[in-house]
Amino acid sequence: MTSARQDKMRQLLREIAAEFFSRESSGKSLITITDATISPDFKRATIYLTTIPSKEEEHAFQFAKRKRTDLREFIASKARLRTLPVLEVKIDEGERNRQKIDSLLKQG
Repeated sequence: MTSARQDKMRQLLREIAAEFFSRESSGKSLITITDATISPDFKRATIYLTTIPSKEEEHAFQFAKRKRTDLREFIASKARLRTLPVLEVKIDEGERNRQKIDSLLKQG
């Protein structure tokens, strides 16, 4: 269970990361930030993303990994935080699975 402060920080990270990737991405794929998590000590954060089209997922993931330092600087410029977390990015497998289930239900 997360604290109210962690929830607020998660939302803030999600919004700032979404703004960053909408500005920085090349337009070959749409990078969507689906979630963020933050450790209880606020030193580590994970940003979860998906892409459209899904075939560009690996390229977008590699792009996001390369841009972590820039994202961290962008977060620092947008939010006044005592501790700036070290960032990790991951593909949101839960969202990808939900999309596959929706697709299968529409076919059936």
